[in-house]
Amino acid sequence: MSRGTGGTRWRSLRWRVAAAFGLGALLLTGALAAVTWNLASGYMLQQRESSATRQAEVNVRLVESSLRTHDEGLEDLLTGLTTDSDSTVLLRRPQGWLTSGRQIDPALLPGALLQLAEAGVPARQRLLVERVPVAAVALPVNSENVVYVELFPLSELDRTFRFLSSVLVAAVAASGLLGIAIGSWASRRALRPLTELTAAASRVAAGELWARLPEQDDPDLAPLASAFNNTAEALEARVRRDARFAGDVSHELRSPLTTMANAGEVLRRRRGELSDTADRALELLLSEVTRFQGMVVDLLEITREDQYSVDGSGEAVDLGELVRNVIDPRPAARPVIEVDAPSPVVQADRRRLDRVVANLLDNADKYAGGAVRVAVMRRGSCARLEVEDAGSGVPEELREQVFERFTRGALAGRRGQGDGSGLGLALVAQHVRRSGGAVWVEDRPGGGARFVVELPEVER
Repeated sequence: MSRGTGGTRWRSLRWRVAAAFGLGALLLTGALAAVTWNLASGYMLQQRESSATRQAEVNVRLVESSLRTHDEGLEDLLTGLTTDSDSTVLLRRPQGWLTSGRQIDPALLPGALLQLAEAGVPARQRLLVERVPVAAVALPVNSENVVYVELFPLSELDRTFRFLSSVLVAAVAASGLLGIAIGSWASRRALRPLTELTAAASRVAAGELWARLPEQDDPDLAPLASAFNNTAEALEARVRRDARFAGDVSHELRSPLTTMANAGEVLRRRRGELSDTADRALELLLSEVTRFQGMVVDLLEITREDQYSVDGSGEAVDLGELVRNVIDPRPAARPVIEVDAPSPVVQADRRRLDRVVANLLDNADKYAGGAVRVAVMRRGSCARLEVEDAGSGVPEELREQVFERFTRGALAGRRGQGDGSGLGLALVAQHVRRSGGAVWVEDRPGGGARFVVELPEVER
């Protein structure tokens, strides 16, 4: 039984398409977000710096006026020029620095900024002063060696930038997820015909030769559906012809085989009149005729199943009771029987289930010395039948092959005399599949083989 892995799922075409949509949306919105960020942040920062420069130019004229008149209230003027608690006004004079507002060390100011102002060139620069972002504006004063410096806080603008960046990042992430969702939806719709084709092909491969694709209105999909349906119809017709031919041949063989078996029994009753060589030849002939008769019966049943496309039979069957009814009349040694209480019930054809259990027991008798344990239990929503033997087991490479028709050779050589028809397990697989279940073989703990049948459980 094959089981998919999570890695295979993420490598599927549907998820690749969804990832491509998501990546495309992420790149597009990421580019738009970057452009938006640059334009918005650049514009707001430029406006703030321009406003700070204009304000500083107005303030420096007031300072120049105070210096010309030698006003004693220069310090009060500088205090009045500070706009808030984070702003700073500094005035460098020959006798030293005069500071108002938030007190900072003038040594933190860039030397290049002050040198430009000393040279008579207005300058401005963004700084981080004691962890506070500021816009520093340095202006020359019409007095010798006097420089006016004002620090305008950018904290509000910085918070605005952080908020804007968070919004843009969230928008980019949301657009990526939305792109993945849209890609998944679009790929699911686009790949729906392929999914239907895969499902129909799987049903045909499982034996449902009547599976067909629905008619398509799309001009691109109609030829595909038509070609698949024509191929399936041709395959079904071919299989039915082959099954009918095999059934006819098997039916025609029954009469001569019956005659040969009856003639052999007549000779067996007179075996005392035969020589030893003739007696051994008679026993060999009767053994082969008996095996051939069983093969013909099995082949007739298989071909009869192949000719019916729909399984219309079915009833509620107590699986535990059915297993006991099959085992009780058998002459072989009785295996250990384990049945969950209450016994699981399945919807299936009773005759087919009888044949499934009988064939599994016959297989154990012929190739592994008989069944040692038969269990009926529940596994989730399924009823599970286990038939265990103590033989040499089934090699890993033959565990699917043993359910094919006429498969004996290598397996028979490993597990017994090989006197079966090679159709018993093929009938088991066919009946279980028609009942909506699955069958496989695995290792039995302690050695031997365990044949497992799982069927959907129904309510009593």
